[in-house]
Amino acid sequence: MSKHIAVVGLGSMGGAMSSALRQAGWQVSGYDPSESARAAAADAGVHAVDDVGLLAGTPYVVLSLPSARVVEEIVPVLLAGEGTIAIVDTTTSEPATSAEFAALAAERGAAFVDAPVSGGRDGAATGSLTAFVGATPEALETCRPVLEALTGGQYQHLGGPGSGNVVKLLNNVLAAANLVSVGEALAVAKAYGVDPAVAAAGISGASGGSKVSAAMYPNWVLSGTHDSGFSLGLMARDAALAVQIADERGEQPALLAAANQRWQDALASLGPRADFTEIARIVAASLTNEGTSAS
Repeated sequence: MSKHIAVVGLGSMGGAMSSALRQAGWQVSGYDPSESARAAAADAGVHAVDDVGLLAGTPYVVLSLPSARVVEEIVPVLLAGEGTIAIVDTTTSEPATSAEFAALAAERGAAFVDAPVSGGRDGAATGSLTAFVGATPEALETCRPVLEALTGGQYQHLGGPGSGNVVKLLNNVLAAANLVSVGEALAVAKAYGVDPAVAAAGISGASGGSKVSAAMYPNWVLSGTHDSGFSLGLMARDAALAVQIADERGEQPALLAAANQRWQDALASLGPRADFTEIARIVAASLTNEGTSAS
C-alpha cells in the first residue's frame, strides 16, 4: 500500500492531522492558500506546495476545509490527475455535496468518504479523533487506512455518502444547544450564591451532566481563557446548517431552532472570530469577566 498522502487545508486541524500522519509513518504533502500555514507545515516536515493542482494524483488525500463551497472547488482539481485512490473529507460539509463527489470519485475509479471529525486540535495531533463516516462499503474499505491513522479506530460508519455530514451537524447543534442551556443554568446557580464551578461539578456527576458542563465551561468559560481553538463563526454555521437540513426533510426541531437563533444573535454581536465558548458572554454574562464584549 502506498504511504503517500496529501492534506489540503493546513490550518489548526489540518496542520495537526499532518503531524499525526507523519508520526504514523506517512509521507505527507500539503496545500493551504495561507503562506504562513504552508510555512508552519513545512517546518513540521510536510512537503508544502503553493498550488493544489500539484497534489492531483496523490494516492490518498485528506481534506480539512472551511466549508462545502471550498470542497466543491478543490475535489475536481484533485481528481483531474490519475492515481488518486481515496479522498477522506474531514470538513464539516453538506450531505448533498458529499453525495455528489462520492459519485464523481467512483466514476474516476476513486473513493470519497465524508468523515467530519470531533476531538479538536489535541485529538488531531495525537491521531485520536472521532469521525462520523458516510460512505459506500467499498469506499469505506479503501479509505480505512487513513481513517485508522486519524482516529485510532474511533470512527462510526453511519450509512451511505452524506450520512457522516448529517450526524456531525446534529452532534454540533446538540453541543450548541447544550452550551446555551448549561450557561443559563450556571448563571442561575450563581444568582443564588452557588459557585458556578462547584455547581458544574455537581451537575456533571448526575443526570444533567455532559462534556459541556464537565469540561467546556470549567476549562474555557469559568477560567476566562476562551481558547478552545474553534470559532464561534463555525459553530453558528453548523447550527444553522443542522436546522436547514432538518427543514429539507420536513422536520421542524423547535428547540434546536431556538438554540440556533441564540448562536446567530451571538455571531452578530461578537463576530465570527470569537471563540465558540464566548457564547457565554451572550447567554450567561454573569459567568464571564467582560460581560458581552469579546476579548
